Amino acid sequence: MPLATSLAIFQSCNITGVPKSTTCAILRDMAKVRKAERRPPLNKTHKLKRQDWAKKYLKTDFSKVLWTDEMRVSLDGPDGWARGWIGKGQRAPVRLGRQQGGGGVLVWAGIIKDELVGPFRVEDGVKLNSQSYCQFLEDTFFKQWYRKKSASFKKNMIFMQDNAPSHASKYSTAWLARKGIKEEKLMTWPPCSPDLNPIENLWSIIKCEIYKEGKQYTSLNSVWEAVVAAARNVDGEQIKTLTESMDGRLLSVLAKKGGYIGR
Repeated sequence: MPLATSLAIFQSCNITGVPKSTTCAILRDMAKVRKAERRPPLNKTHKLKRQDWAKKYLKTDFSKVLWTDEMRVSLDGPDGWARGWIGKGQRAPVRLGRQQGGGGVLVWAGIIKDELVGPFRVEDGVKLNSQSYCQFLEDTFFKQWYRKKSASFKKNMIFMQDNAPSHASKYSTAWLARKGIKEEKLMTWPPCSPDLNPIENLWSIIKCEIYKEGKQYTSLNSVWEAVVAAARNVDGEQIKTLTESMDGRLLSVLAKKGGYIGR
């Protein structure tokens, strides 16, 4: 009974009249409270495209793929609230109440093999359309990282991005092509597939670090500094574990006939 209450679980076993404190204490030995994962629905076409993608890249050397994505971080955390254990007799800490999580910062990063690219901060107030996205890549990714790489590296690198409108537009595709990232060097991406991008796991690592113990932030600069500090603590072995997981992800997609896989 995933996500069932303790009362419902015990009632399903024909056990009634047990205090909630007792049922929770018993369940803690065998289970834990989790939030449901939010994922977009997959229709038949989505599943077929995910299978086609897995077949196309099944023999790819994923150490050559740069996985990219954006993440938004707010002052108050992903859901604006926190819960956890406190000692008996202690009062719960006070949290600031703010609309929309107090605002946030948009962050872009990439991972390839055992290397982290970025993170880079999108300027506050900038909405990423095709033009601003390409200008952002020019000012950060291309000028600060890509241009330092060897010709052989650039020849073999495959650039991955999801199908956000600013990424997949004709303008952005043509702009990347002028940069030499085109055809097989620009990975095609199936719709509704955040579970296939290993950088999503990096975002989880960073968010767990910056929001641990229910931490909140008082300014956009302070939450950005926390992101940078957390990213610096992610070592090459952690990144390598994520990028080397791709063979298994592709096989899982095929085994599940295009369905979502665990991350």
